[in-house]
Amino acid sequence: MDIKLYNIVAIVNEGNSDRVMEIAKDCGARGGTIISANGSVTSDAAQQLYGLGIHPEKEIVLILVNESLVTKILENLYDKLGRSTEAMGIFFSLPVSHASDNLLNQYKKKKAPAKKEEKEIKEEDKDNK
Repeated sequence: MDIKLYNIVAIVNEGNSDRVMEIAKDCGARGGTIISANGSVTSDAAQQLYGLGIHPEKEIVLILVNESLVTKILENLYDKLGRSTEAMGIFFSLPVSHASDNLLNQYKKKKAPAKKEEKEIKEEDKDNK
C-alpha cells in the first residue's frame, strides 16, 4: 500500500460528534463514522483516579485520512474538544496497514488528463460558449 492512511479515533461525550466532524472537515477530512457508546468506568472511580466526573454516554468518531492531515486534525481536536472542555475528548490515531481497493482508490491522486484529452476538453469548452 503506497498510500499512508491513518484512522483518527475521537471519543467524546454524547452530543459532540458533529463538532468533531466539523473540525476534521475544516482540516481536510472528507467524512467519518459515528458510533454511540457507553463508558465503563464509574463516576466514583473516575473522580478518585483522575479527579473528574464521567459522562457515561459517549460517541466514537472514526475518520480515515491521509498521513499529511493527521497532526493538523488531532491538534485542532485537542484544542477545541479536549479534556478541559465539555466534550472531554480523547483523541489518537492508528496507522492503517491494509485496506480494500475501493477505499484506496478514493485516496489516490487523480492523474492529469493526457494531452489529447486536454485538447478535446478545451475544444468542448469553446463549443459550449
